[in-house]
Amino acid sequence: MTDLPVLEATGLGKRYRRKWALRDCSLALPKGRVAALVGPNGAGKTTLLHLAVGLLSPSEGTVRSTGATAFLAQDKPLYRGFTVAETLKFGRLLNPTWDDAYAHDRVAALGLPLDAKAGTLSGGQQAQVALTLGLAKRPDLLVLDEPLANLDPLARHEVMRGLMEAVAETGLTVLLSSHVMSDLRDTCDWLVVLNGGRVQVSGDIDELIAGHRLLTGPAEDADALARRVEVVDRSGSRRQVSLLARTGPIPLGPQWTERPVDLEELVLAYLRRPDAASLPRPTLATA
Repeated sequence: MTDLPVLEATGLGKRYRRKWALRDCSLALPKGRVAALVGPNGAGKTTLLHLAVGLLSPSEGTVRSTGATAFLAQDKPLYRGFTVAETLKFGRLLNPTWDDAYAHDRVAALGLPLDAKAGTLSGGQQAQVALTLGLAKRPDLLVLDEPLANLDPLARHEVMRGLMEAVAETGLTVLLSSHVMSDLRDTCDWLVVLNGGRVQVSGDIDELIAGHRLLTGPAEDADALARRVEVVDRSGSRRQVSLLARTGPIPLGPQWTERPVDLEELVLAYLRRPDAASLPRPTLATA
């Protein structure tokens, strides 16, 4: 049996007056994935997330999600004068699918006092309360806009650990944007690179990494090699160059070396080359 994507966009675009913030974006996010949305500032990440959860209407194209969706904005909005208990009650009153036992159990496990006002909590504690609100809705898709922004390393680790525990428990699908590659490397299994308002890369992270290599050798032979592989990025000097190429292991001459790339190298290579793309056909999860 083939499942429909939890989130699917086709030819999606958003224009603000004469400027397009997003244009011709198509992607399909399979069920159960934890997807990293990365890109430079101004690439349209927040616009894409707002379109995905219905906070904005598209200027062109379509976007749809299946099941319930929860959204956590970058500023982690909480009513600062509400206590933690009042915040949870507010969530219960607004959400018909609210799991009150889960919300209170999670807050207790985190050691957050119910009588503490949200405005007195640390940044990490506020992020945990906001994440609890999202998770207690029991959504099929959780969308997070820079959830780790302005958090110290320990708080970032705790938030991501809590998120991954929820994913393991429920099979939740997650789409999160972040600039912190180290926080994405060990948690995400799907990558979306947004650059210049367009989707540049979308796919399974392991498959993307396996399909790219870093080739290093003499500059005089680089053009000939580039005719055999699809070069994403090129760097080096007049004597030696490195080519990050979209290819699996290939036979090379003795003067060349090759090695796999890591996630950060892959992302940076595409961000440096907005005209390059790695866009396999949408992949659907199978049961």
